[in-house]
Amino acid sequence: MAQFTWAFDAQSGVWKNSSLSTKMRVAAIADTVFYQFVQTEPGFGKHKGETHNIFRWKNIAVPASAVLNETTRIPIDTLQSSATSITIQEIGRGVEFTSFVQDLSVFDPEKGAQKQLKNQMELILDVMSASAFKTAKVCAIPTSLTAITWDTDGTPSTSATSNLTVAHCASIRDYMRLNLHVPFYKKGYYMGIGSTKALRGIKNDPDFQDWQKYLKAGDTFYNSEVGQVEQIKWIESNYDSSLSNSKGTGSVLGEAVVFGDDGVAMIEAETPELRVPLPADSGRFKSVSWIGEIAFGAIWDTSNDGEAKIVRVTSS
Repeated sequence: MAQFTWAFDAQSGVWKNSSLSTKMRVAAIADTVFYQFVQTEPGFGKHKGETHNIFRWKNIAVPASAVLNETTRIPIDTLQSSATSITIQEIGRGVEFTSFVQDLSVFDPEKGAQKQLKNQMELILDVMSASAFKTAKVCAIPTSLTAITWDTDGTPSTSATSNLTVAHCASIRDYMRLNLHVPFYKKGYYMGIGSTKALRGIKNDPDFQDWQKYLKAGDTFYNSEVGQVEQIKWIESNYDSSLSNSKGTGSVLGEAVVFGDDGVAMIEAETPELRVPLPADSGRFKSVSWIGEIAFGAIWDTSNDGEAKIVRVTSS
């Protein structure tokens, strides 16, 4: 049989046979859920200064009796107001690249930068919105599968020893209705945003199934909504920078917030948007950025009955 002698046409290196995908993949981002629950504050915009003041009427004390005596004048109560303020901030980030890279690359870096910067912007707005909700003065700290320790100064002083359960939802709902008199977010329900871990505590609770069986098709309509428990519609946040999944003793608790109407306000002078500036150095250096002028703040920064609108589930 004839023998063949093979000769290589390269003395060293690695033999390669490769091709390039025609599709560019992108990294996934967490869900952004808080921004949909802030309300734009009227009366603020460009040329309005940097600080927006929000004034609020306080409740008038309710007397034991309002019965009048024929010969006495009507008792006069004191009308009081209070105020809080939100200061606008300029926010933004950008990406730079060269025309040389853009000319040689199969995938356009400008298009890639626009998509990734948009994702970044959404996550940052989510964190900013969440931070405003988490300034709530009323804190609920689970200390057993059913018990809650309440803190009303905004600084939790007890370590949680249990994750969130259906029983805790009932206690939070009753506290908001009876002690704080928080108006519903919409007719008949409050909104709750919980970390993945917090909602896992609820979903693993056997009582959760009894609540789920009453849901009908179309009952869930918010982004990332997982169901309703004790008149609280729960939304999942899977972004740890917005809500922590490791609070309490042994990281047993996931953070959450429950709120009614008039929770967090947003002021905006320039809506966050993508921008493509003019190239520099005769067109050699290019960039894409996003920028905005925006800020968030709790409308009622107190724990008073009739004023507090948000309950924060957390731990020291």
